[in-house]
Amino acid sequence: MAKDFDRMEDSNRSANPTIHEVSDPARRIFVRGGLAAAASGLFAPFTLGTLAGCAATGGAGNPAALGRGIGFKSVPMAAIDRVAVPEGYTAQVLYRWGDPVGIAGQMPAFKPDGSNSAAEQALQAGMHHDGMAFFPVEGSSQRGLLVMNHEYVDDGLLHADGMKTWTAEKVRKSMHAHGVSVIEIQREGSAWKQVMPSKFARRITALTPMTITGPAAGHPMLRTAADPSGTRVLGTYNNCANGQTPWGTYLTCEENFADYFEGVDNPDAHQRRWGIRKGNGSKYRWHEHEQRFNVARHPNESNRYGWVVEIDPQDPSSTPVKRSALGRAAHEGAATALTADGRAVVYMGEDSRFEYIYKFVSRDRVKPGGFAANRELLDHGTLYVARFDVDGTGEWLPLVQGQGPLTADKGFANQGDVLIKSRQASDALGATKMDRPEWTTVDPITKEVYCTLTNNSNRGAAGQPFMDAANPRSNNTMGQIIRWKEGGDLDASKFAWNHLVLAGDPKQGRSEAQGSVKGDTFGSPDGLMVDARGVLWIQTDASTSTLGKGDYSSLSNNQMLACDPTKGEIRRFLVGPSGCEVTGLTATPDLKTLFINIQHPGEPANERSDPERPLAVSKWPDGAGRPRSATVVITKNDGGVIGT
Repeated sequence: MAKDFDRMEDSNRSANPTIHEVSDPARRIFVRGGLAAAASGLFAPFTLGTLAGCAATGGAGNPAALGRGIGFKSVPMAAIDRVAVPEGYTAQVLYRWGDPVGIAGQMPAFKPDGSNSAAEQALQAGMHHDGMAFFPVEGSSQRGLLVMNHEYVDDGLLHADGMKTWTAEKVRKSMHAHGVSVIEIQREGSAWKQVMPSKFARRITALTPMTITGPAAGHPMLRTAADPSGTRVLGTYNNCANGQTPWGTYLTCEENFADYFEGVDNPDAHQRRWGIRKGNGSKYRWHEHEQRFNVARHPNESNRYGWVVEIDPQDPSSTPVKRSALGRAAHEGAATALTADGRAVVYMGEDSRFEYIYKFVSRDRVKPGGFAANRELLDHGTLYVARFDVDGTGEWLPLVQGQGPLTADKGFANQGDVLIKSRQASDALGATKMDRPEWTTVDPITKEVYCTLTNNSNRGAAGQPFMDAANPRSNNTMGQIIRWKEGGDLDASKFAWNHLVLAGDPKQGRSEAQGSVKGDTFGSPDGLMVDARGVLWIQTDASTSTLGKGDYSSLSNNQMLACDPTKGEIRRFLVGPSGCEVTGLTATPDLKTLFINIQHPGEPANERSDPERPLAVSKWPDGAGRPRSATVVITKNDGGVIGT
């Protein structure tokens, strides 16, 4: 998720082609000509290997054997302040901002007036739930660990008096409201409950000690006065989407880290490329009491963020690890799969206008034995950035020092330089500038890879590319979903690509907002998951300032939809409360329970609550008091597989 006020957007001034400049709608939009037929023609030259460790496609009791069909009745769009699901389904609130994480002897209750201390917040659910993953305990679909991100905070709600006063205690509370939660849950009858206390319960915050590993560890650009080794860093924050590895770990992604650093009047080229500017710190004001966020005093601190962080959820004493081999970016997600010979492949988007899509392929194979046997797997491998070509093919360009323009005379003296400056390296390689690439997901059956391009309202603005063949819409408010298939196994250097759908509303008078949706309309696709049946789940994050207006006049709330990719049919499964984003998507192995997150319910049009009126828009989920981001559990009343 990247909000309109995020300054990280539009820092790419390179001359690289955009996704629209290399597109042809006659070949790129699947649903217009029939999804299956178009896919067959485009991908016919390529044969994909079988992925070890991914979902099987048949067998008794396997959800994949049920097929991709969508069997629920569509939920109507409505301006509501609740979660609406189809007939025959139940939505249950499970874990809200301020709920205890479940550490024995340390379970402070939530105080509705915002008066919980910073120390108490460190033991409670953080704010603004986002990416999430379910880790079954002993293979069970009835008990497991739920791990989730807490992306950012709204200080108008977090503190009793908002930002009318500002103190070091408020900064600490804000930092503790960021990060990650690990909770234990189990099903009891028809309902799910949090296990408290739990030996697994843990909060990871913006103050949790972490290590940096991989080729950039110890690099001079990562060294600070507090950490001259360049390998130890405090905390993670602005954690948006995520990933889940086959060896049982959780990947959390640091997105808009630039918003927390107060820049200088005349930033250097590196800081400008990463959106580090004067005035950034006014959003969260951490730099006023945590000096490492003052760039003038600590110019290298910002380089220590923007990484993918690996967490072992089964060991609450373990130290999270920032994996530099995966590159530095405004990371949105890290979808992970395996090649046929068992090596890890991680697909990552960067949610900023005109930024890039990345792929990492590990050098080594995944070993049996979980995280203990694979502690260094993500430290060795090759990072690539995508170039999408006009003929419907593409190429993964290696971000490897010494290859092509990535040489010392161009500012890339070693691999650490390439990874810390991955944007600049991608610029130099001629990667394709994309329209805010967000979540990625890999189809476990076909091995096709999907990515949401949520929107780009700067399309056609002064100094930016105008409308073109692939996306004939200036001011692209609605977004689209792209997919590709590798030319062989997932480690291939070539791929074929196409758009699954251009989001939009066919009833709109403005042609640029009409899109190509077959079924229920939507805009600003964000969260994304292909489940074990092959159903593609799509979540939306349209800004509160746009919902119900203009191109979004028929879309009053954000939503979640299901898509059968073989038919192109898209059907609305859920409508969220007023002012929320629908995000954070995961399921139990048997697909009989779906978990989603409702982020920032009641968000006002300016996307930050007014401290004087923090309760003005929504009272979800409690019906009273301050609105609270929360995890929602969805089950089918007959106990069946979700979506059938």
